[in-house]
Amino acid sequence: MTIRYAFFLLFTLALTGFIGYGTFATARLLRTWRPERNLLLLPQENALRVLLVFVCIGLGLLSGVKPSALGWQWANWQTDALLGLAIGLVLAFGFYTATQLLLKLGGGRFYSPSVLEILLPTNRREFWLVLLAFLPAVLVEELLFRSLLIGGLSPWIAPLALVLGGGVVFGLVHSPQGVWGMAGGGLAGVIFGLLFMTTGSLVAPLVAHYVANSVQIGLATQSRPAV
Repeated sequence: MTIRYAFFLLFTLALTGFIGYGTFATARLLRTWRPERNLLLLPQENALRVLLVFVCIGLGLLSGVKPSALGWQWANWQTDALLGLAIGLVLAFGFYTATQLLLKLGGGRFYSPSVLEILLPTNRREFWLVLLAFLPAVLVEELLFRSLLIGGLSPWIAPLALVLGGGVVFGLVHSPQGVWGMAGGGLAGVIFGLLFMTTGSLVAPLVAHYVANSVQIGLATQSRPAV
């Protein structure tokens, strides 16, 4: 292992821990505080996400791993994008249906919708702004969990083990949403990882992740009772 790669490993794990801690800290804060604005639309939050996109790209360059191993290749981007679109739609409707069923059966015992409710847009303009804000948010997660933690570590650890391990970590990041939030997030993480591994590109999991999030927000907004 070179010193360069050791620094990549150290900084990537530190970034993963930073994002994980930030998620837990935000969830704890939201138990007693409700923001006046949608969290996805806070300028400082979006500036941080854009900065983290460049940090992830920098870490990928620091690793010395080939761009193709990091999924930074677009030769079949049309096919990969269509595959991601299809998978994203299936995940969105599947998770939304399962979530509604669990809420009816167990109330908040299996799933806590409080985080999602804070992210729901209140009007059409906010809806489109939320979809725009999803772009850097999803890009950061895919660069970190797929490109760096799978592609970047693949020279040392079997990719399938990284996919499964990454799914577990991705699920833990969604722990503020309850047991189903973790299970659903973990399953989604594994699926995105398999898309990354089989296509060799970040395009398919990126599109699938963005579509799944966007459609679920749209469905949740549409089904929210009018006030």
